[in-house]
Parts: sequence; structure tokens; C-alpha cells
Amino acid sequence: MPSKPQGHETRYHKMQKNNCFVCGQNNPEGMRLKFILDEASQTFVCRFRLSKRYTGPPGHCHGGIIASILDDAMGKVNKLRHVVALTREMTVEYLKPVPLHKPLRVEGREIEVRGTKHINAAEILNEKNEVLARSRGIFIAIDPEKMFAKYVER
Repeated sequence: MPSKPQGHETRYHKMQKNNCFVCGQNNPEGMRLKFILDEASQTFVCRFRLSKRYTGPPGHCHGGIIASILDDAMGKVNKLRHVVALTREMTVEYLKPVPLHKPLRVEGREIEVRGTKHINAAEILNEKNEVLARSRGIFIAIDPEKMFAKYVER
């Protein structure tokens, strides 16, 4: 069951437009992935397939695209705390090649929160529930009205 808000909005901050490359519905060149909150597990989940546009090695996804998807999945988790937080650092483990044209799922979850520091993790899985890539990231909560004042609706 989809939970609002979508994209980079939180219940307290509404963005004028979402042009994010990964999840932005206003970005015609983007991936337009749609994440939903699984309330039972408190994870953000997106099911998707990758087209040949995202090719790295033959028949498989480019590593930079994999990192972008994982980053976005981890970033969504900050909504659980109703904050806007920016990626400070992230690591990616590429465990198996991520195939094109196959059903995939990405899941993001919270690991720990200490003040403005949010530590999150994400995984990309195939239809057999095998983990193909995983990441861990540190996100820093910011005041979007100070940092991005001209982009925040009042």
C-alpha cells in the first residue's frame, strides 16, 4: 500500500518539483522509480526493471546507476524521522552483476540515528531474493529552508 509523501518531500517540507534522477516524476530523462513504505518492516521498497539505457557490462547495469538507486533507497528512509538529510558518505558492495530487463527490488532501512546523523542501508535483490548489491550510508539532517530556500514551497 503506497504511503505519501513521494519523492524527496516529507510531511513538513513540500518540494515545488521533483527532478531527482532516480525518483523524480518531473524528470523526463530520469528513472522515475516509485518507492513505497512497507509499514510492517519500516523499509522503503521499489520494484523495477532496468532497460538497456542503463548498460554497463553487456546485459548488466552500470555500477554508477546501481549506486544511485541504493543512495535513493537509503535517502527515503530519512522520511521515517520527518527530516531532509543529505548523503555524507556511502559504501557499495557489488556482489553479483545486476541484470537488465529482469524483475528487481531495492529495499532501504534505518540502522541507527545519532542526533543529525542517520545511518541507513539498502540492498538490490533479484526475483530469487539474492542480494546483488548492498550499501551503507551516513546522512546528515539539514534545514531545507536554509539550504534550499528557493526550492521549498511556503
